[in-house]
Amino acid sequence: MTTTVSRREFLKLGGAVTAAFAIGQMLPPLVAEAARQSGYLNANGDGFIPSMCEMCVWRCGLIAKVKNGRVVKLDGNPEHPHSKGNLCPRGQSGLMNTYDPDRVLTPLIRVGKRGEGLFRKASWDEALDLVAKKMLEIKQKYGPEAMVFSSTHNISQPLFENLLYAFGSPNYGTQRSLCFNAMIVSNIMTYGMEEPERSYDKVKYIILTGRNLMEAISTSETHDLSFAIDRGVKVVYLDPRFTKTAAKATEWLPIKPGTDLAFHLALLHVIIQENLYDQDFVNQYTVGFDKLAAEVQKYPPEWAAPICGIPSETITRIAREFAAAGKYALAHNGWRTSNFVNSFATERAIAALNAIVGNWGTTMFPSSGEQSSALGVPPQPPFPRVSALRLDGVPWKYPFVPLKLGIFQELRDAIVKGDPYTPHGWFISRQNPILSLPDRNKTLEAFGKMDFIVTVDIFLNDTAWFSDVVLPEASYLERYDPLLPVGNKAFLRQPVIEPQGEAKSALWIYKNLGERLGLGDYFQYKDEEDYLKQQLAPLGVSLEEVKAKGYVQLPGEGTEGNIKYNWNTASTKIELYSESLAKAGFPGGTGWEEPPQPGPGQFYLLTGKVAQQTQFATQNNQLLHKYSDEPRLWMNAKVAAQQGIKDGDWVEVASEVGKVHIRLRATEAIRPDCVFLVPGYGHLSKGLTTAFGIGASDSVLHVSYTDPISGSQALTQTFVSVSKIADAPNEKEHKPLYLGE
Repeated sequence: MTTTVSRREFLKLGGAVTAAFAIGQMLPPLVAEAARQSGYLNANGDGFIPSMCEMCVWRCGLIAKVKNGRVVKLDGNPEHPHSKGNLCPRGQSGLMNTYDPDRVLTPLIRVGKRGEGLFRKASWDEALDLVAKKMLEIKQKYGPEAMVFSSTHNISQPLFENLLYAFGSPNYGTQRSLCFNAMIVSNIMTYGMEEPERSYDKVKYIILTGRNLMEAISTSETHDLSFAIDRGVKVVYLDPRFTKTAAKATEWLPIKPGTDLAFHLALLHVIIQENLYDQDFVNQYTVGFDKLAAEVQKYPPEWAAPICGIPSETITRIAREFAAAGKYALAHNGWRTSNFVNSFATERAIAALNAIVGNWGTTMFPSSGEQSSALGVPPQPPFPRVSALRLDGVPWKYPFVPLKLGIFQELRDAIVKGDPYTPHGWFISRQNPILSLPDRNKTLEAFGKMDFIVTVDIFLNDTAWFSDVVLPEASYLERYDPLLPVGNKAFLRQPVIEPQGEAKSALWIYKNLGERLGLGDYFQYKDEEDYLKQQLAPLGVSLEEVKAKGYVQLPGEGTEGNIKYNWNTASTKIELYSESLAKAGFPGGTGWEEPPQPGPGQFYLLTGKVAQQTQFATQNNQLLHKYSDEPRLWMNAKVAAQQGIKDGDWVEVASEVGKVHIRLRATEAIRPDCVFLVPGYGHLSKGLTTAFGIGASDSVLHVSYTDPISGSQALTQTFVSVSKIADAPNEKEHKPLYLGE
């Protein structure tokens, strides 16, 4: 039985959870002193402190209300361009992550079988000494490449990468290939940048391809879209499922999965064939238009209609409407573009569609990103030369995938195969590959081949549950992180309370481990505040000033005033045809690539974001759990009736790599050839007392498919069968596997 708390009960949490929350406890002196000096807190420890959220990667600005030394409310910071004074439900519930009774508050060392969940508490010295000892043993015996490092994108990433590159390993796994590799690589090949910035200020017509913005993590963009809809902007939304975004759109098109490419090729056909494109912009700022025009001649709306399930008249109308909006139109290039192996081609078609209507400088701009040359960095020597091949095939097999993105599923597969060599250790930070990577059984097999696994996190997530050492990180309300540039400001994440237990910041963990590994020269800062002071040194601004405001102004940063037409491609123009791709043996332009389709009795398996959760990270949050729907498998109601399945029945969902049991949700809000499963559930770790035993894991079902150009994992290319089962699954189905000593 999962325990939940109400808001009122949460505020009454005290010594019942841990001594750190004792009733009447004052804010510990370090944070209290700094906050009082900045004018945030009164003598009783009450007040408001600005910082940054990390309930998702959007990292909105927040203001924490502190009372009697405890965080009691989080609100959006009006000074931050991502929050604009608002926080989504996930952001407002972030204090529950900090005060979750399942928090890991001391280093843990495994004493039972791997996956059994038996750990003992350890001191930081013992835990870090053990981690350093094991890593150095692996390095000495097998080489530095035998250590794999993986992390989800976060502000302290530069320090994680310092540890990785200084150690000498080429093997770096991020979540990007499970999310947006297709979009990023397409943008690089077309625009010479990872992701242009989108503006909704002047937009008049929007095409959203599977971008469920009303439930997604890009809160400021959702805000801008909402206001655009309020003023009458037309929104065409393509998605096989009726989402909250579909409900807000002007027009919902339940497109057949894998055929977005056909739809956009047909749009290009109409706009070019009828000379509706911006000829001046195309002639001056693009290359390869003639080849694009010749290619899309083959793809009229009449060709696309039976493929994608959208009438040709609708496609033609939308093409003309989009072209009529011209530079005020926007075809959103999506975010989680890991759908099919043809997703890279789809992204190239979307980029071409934006280019030919000339919307650059009106609805699309260069992105300032998360780096700034105005900020200082601590000194460090160059990284050692790495000669070993990367396990994920970048770049020797996948030449167009940036090193910092990598191909996570290919890295895992190489571990299982031991090809081109066998790794022996895995260092994981803020990541949950057991729950997130496709084909969970294969990931567990990879873990079973490791001599040593260490995880940095605030919870015993599934990956920590199977680790040898768990290092407890302070929550984002308890720590400093490096400054984060957003537009023309750099924002500060600062602790609003002292870390509970023995939890430490990533800046502290990487520095202290790095020194034990003999890599201290790569972590030349005394503590977190010294690191921030070195960042601020070129600006001549004190850390105390930044604490007081929550941000520092950057000179000459942001997109305003930037040159509109400046692309970092080989031609310095938008490349509608890429000679680089062609020379490597890939299509230089954009043409039709037929996706696979489910066989008789099979369905496309869809997954995607929901408003109440963030991917695989928040299911144990008691406040979010309280307001989340029970995870169920969506199936078209008519199809369910034909199979004799009713709403609420237990069903077995099976793919070629696994099967799960879950209740059914019969609904008209999904195509008949699709089913939908909310990701992030089906945890193996019993250390997550709220999330354990809830729902089913989509990763158990997903088959590994990799796009040969972008390295993107084709999640929707998994096909499943669904059958009714007589009874609810029993408890043993939720017991974790043991992987031996």
